Amino acid sequence: MTSLRDAALAVRENAHAPYSKFKVGAAVRGASGAIYRGCNVENVAYPEGTCAEAGAIAAMVAAGETRLTEVYVVAGSPRPVPCCGGCRQKLAEFGGGDVPVTLATVAGAEEATTIATMLPGAFDADDMV
Repeated sequence: MTSLRDAALAVRENAHAPYSKFKVGAAVRGASGAIYRGCNVENVAYPEGTCAEAGAIAAMVAAGETRLTEVYVVAGSPRPVPCCGGCRQKLAEFGGGDVPVTLATVAGAEEATTIATMLPGAFDADDMV
């Protein structure tokens, strides 16, 4: 069975990062247990690129799922890289605050956190009334 780490590492290789050379891979586990993958896709017209986390979430939604239960993000950096603000909000849209998020490097360093820790006080549907 493929682990989230293996899935994120593999899809990272498909990243389109000709400008920054900074490849990122993400894998999310849907409520069904299925794994969905995403990689960053840059565009010369910044900021029109797509983050890896957003790509993995889009793949999950395209497959018909709307709840994630686990997240793994990996980058070729000296330390585990935190998700950008937009991706934190996207993760909060599809996962509860207690959803585990692992931030990692290709060398194997990992940092465990949760969606709520990354985005305390997240804007949610209750704020829309």
